[in-house]
Amino acid sequence: MKLRMAAVAALCISLVCGIAAAQGYAQGSRITVYNPMGTPPPIQMKAMAPRLDTLDGKTIYLLSSGFPNSDNFLLVLKEWFADNHPKTSIVVSTAMGMSAAMKAEINEKGDAVLIAVGH
Repeated sequence: MKLRMAAVAALCISLVCGIAAAQGYAQGSRITVYNPMGTPPPIQMKAMAPRLDTLDGKTIYLLSSGFPNSDNFLLVLKEWFADNHPKTSIVVSTAMGMSAAMKAEINEKGDAVLIAVGH
């Protein structure tokens, strides 16, 4: 039994060495290893968007990011806006896989966008 295990082990070692040699990784050859961390680009600071002076007559897009319960939170937030700011239009949608048409609509009609992250 021990002889059989030793023979199988020797066969496996020779097989691995043979494959490595066949692929060109002979002893003494070099391979290049890259650092996966990389170097991040410098951060460019940007100013925050100016605040709206009023919400009356404005259109606000509430976008779900797709995290669990973020869509539920946005529905509650839409109800809050309806109760507290009835002159504000609220559009609830998702940010996941947003179409070009939706992006154009937000750019054209939207006064503000809130993206919700749930958990």
